[in-house]
Amino acid sequence: MSAGVTYAKGFRAAGIAAGFKPSGRPDLGLVLADPGTTVAGLFTTNHVAAAPVLLGRQRLVQSEGTVRAVVVNSGQANAATGERGLADAEKTTDALADLLGVPSEQVLPCSTGVIGEPLHVDVFLGAVPGLVEKASVDGGDDFARAIMTTDTVPKSASADAGPYRVGGAAKGVGMIAPNLATMLALVTTDARVAADELAALAREALAPAFNAITVDACTSTNDTVLLMASGAAGDEPLSPTADAWPAFAEAVASVGSDLAGQLIADGEGVSHVLIVDVEGAADDADARVIARAIAQSPLVKTAAFGADPNPGRVLQAVGSAGVEVDPDEVDVAIGDVSVASGSVIPPSYFDADGHLRRRAAAAMSGPEILLRVKVGSGAGRSRMLGGDLSYDYVKINGEYTT
Repeated sequence: MSAGVTYAKGFRAAGIAAGFKPSGRPDLGLVLADPGTTVAGLFTTNHVAAAPVLLGRQRLVQSEGTVRAVVVNSGQANAATGERGLADAEKTTDALADLLGVPSEQVLPCSTGVIGEPLHVDVFLGAVPGLVEKASVDGGDDFARAIMTTDTVPKSASADAGPYRVGGAAKGVGMIAPNLATMLALVTTDARVAADELAALAREALAPAFNAITVDACTSTNDTVLLMASGAAGDEPLSPTADAWPAFAEAVASVGSDLAGQLIADGEGVSHVLIVDVEGAADDADARVIARAIAQSPLVKTAAFGADPNPGRVLQAVGSAGVEVDPDEVDVAIGDVSVASGSVIPPSYFDADGHLRRRAAAAMSGPEILLRVKVGSGAGRSRMLGGDLSYDYVKINGEYTT
């Protein structure tokens, strides 16, 4: 059984090579949901939102949070395409709805790929019958591959909470910054959850995970996270007052965190994953701002790529984050190696024998680099996952459309 979107009962999926990508790789994915499935969505905060984001938001309202299908094309983002883009998104999803015999507002679109290139509507329409025919409970892996762009591996996750299953798939390794939703991600469960309670769960359990990652500080035009609940595990509704709810909510959060971690590990050109832990801030919000500033700093990211133990880069990011801090209370550690206390880098750090620097460099040599920053004695804390900034990242994005 697939560990992805079809791990939960009540869902079928498929992925095919329709012809959106010149490479001929899989590029059209579909998730079909049982009747009565509820859905919640988190979308990009980028004001230049793609047509499928605009249509998806609209249809969530029109359907009162119910869904029968989600279709994802990879190759064209259908963003910066104006009225034509919106008409194309409607035409393609309406055709799928007609074939399935379901209301159009219960079919949600997602697109990913090059911004500005019009959606290949004829390719889409020609591929839909075969896509629907192929959908099965074993199709989760094919779906995860079909939604990839510059990803190098598919990303799926699953978790259990008593009788309930949670599964998911995601894509996105570039143009990722923490701003509500940071990629395309679909999370499914076979619990029966009302639409409004599912929306609250998405905000509480999924948004924090996907808001805690950043590849390049760029918020996509197409970010979408969908949480769907089929109810196939039984007729008994599950609500926040139920004894089983905490374990269920934790399973949803676990799948979100798992997928988020996979996205960062596969980030464009990433050779080191940055784990930034901030504590001692006035509140969690301030800690998040500081952690984000560190993880997104080009100077910190390039230092991570070169395994260059330069605590000045971290101090600079803390001080310019826009949060009031007392420099005398700012401590920095690379792994377990203290490299700054009270914003002061010890003179021994620059001794000729380089003992302290060698220890810090060793802490940066592995696939994960832990930066621990204490900014005071407050209760606020946050963790941000980021990636280094490598030659390969520049190469990938310098040749993105050519």
